[in-house]
Amino acid sequence: QVQLVESGGGLVQAGGSLRLSCAASGNIFRLNVMGWYRQTPTKQRDLVAMITNSGGTNYADSVKGRFTISRDNAKNTVYLQMTSLNPEDTAVYSCHYVTITSTGRNDYWGQGTQVTVSS
Repeated sequence: QVQLVESGGGLVQAGGSLRLSCAASGNIFRLNVMGWYRQTPTKQRDLVAMITNSGGTNYADSVKGRFTISRDNAKNTVYLQMTSLNPEDTAVYSCHYVTITSTGRNDYWGQGTQVTVSS
């Protein structure tokens, strides 16, 4: 099992910045992908950004140039630096961890943290 603990959400004005953190603990495999998804009451959960254990990244088009994902493998922690926030970024942001082992794919989710951007 893997536990994910998120922090850093909150209320910010449009144009502002926030930094989300997600710390993983438990049965951590070295080869893994961590990322952030977001969901609103009217939309499905969508990928925001993801990062492999070797540092490869992928971003949703809507956040490219504004958000930066990074990770500290020694701390099993992934970060999402969000800048130039706008009201459309308002959502519950959830941390995701996935690894593939001999037993198959294993997905884990954090509890989610609310990000609210006021206009």
